[in-house]
Amino acid sequence: MNINMDQAKNLLENSAAQAESILNDPSKVDEILIQLEEKLKEVPVIGDTLSDLPLMIAMVKGYVTKQYDQVSPKVIALLLGSFIYLVKKNDLISDKIPVLGIADDLAVLGLALKLSGKELNDFSAWRKAGNGQQIVL
Repeated sequence: MNINMDQAKNLLENSAAQAESILNDPSKVDEILIQLEEKLKEVPVIGDTLSDLPLMIAMVKGYVTKQYDQVSPKVIALLLGSFIYLVKKNDLISDKIPVLGIADDLAVLGLALKLSGKELNDFSAWRKAGNGQQIVL
């Protein structure tokens, strides 16, 4: 089963709507981030899409802890929505299917990365300038 960008967009939008409802609750956001870390331990190979995941997580964490506010809440909701999709068990393709099982996860995450690219670059530059060093995952 192939996941196209329209399907990935629908999945991401649904998860982003769920994320908006918990965005102001740091404990719920932390729970998602912890689940995401655990999920990543199951991934056999970290690809290009996943290589930016720690930066994505740090930006969400910085926003929720009010250490970084130079990003739209909608972008944070998209990122958190993609995290929710990754850790919840309602995938289009079961994660138990080798290789194909993470295809839908990567599609959703890749789309979130593409849609938030500028904001992630800005956050990365902010951190490289010596800010946000205390943001711990």
